[in-house]
Amino acid sequence: HPRRCLSPQEVGPTVVGDEQSDPSLMSFLGATKRNVLGNHFWEYYVNDAPRVVLNKLESRGYRVVSMTGVGQTLVWCLHKE
Repeated sequence: HPRRCLSPQEVGPTVVGDEQSDPSLMSFLGATKRNVLGNHFWEYYVNDAPRVVLNKLESRGYRVVSMTGVGQTLVWCLHKE
């Protein structure tokens, strides 16, 4: 079950999922579902910094498998064992 965390800023908000993400996991993260004007999709976000989100996901068994930067956005790919 790969998950992604995107962060347009180092301190938050952090995008933690899309409209097909596991609602119970989104609830655990304290995520809010939103639709940004101009986008044709919904996303879940939290106001926490990425390190806080990654620590929470680690407590649920997720591990970072890769990370990259896209413009000013950081993208982490995670896998749950």
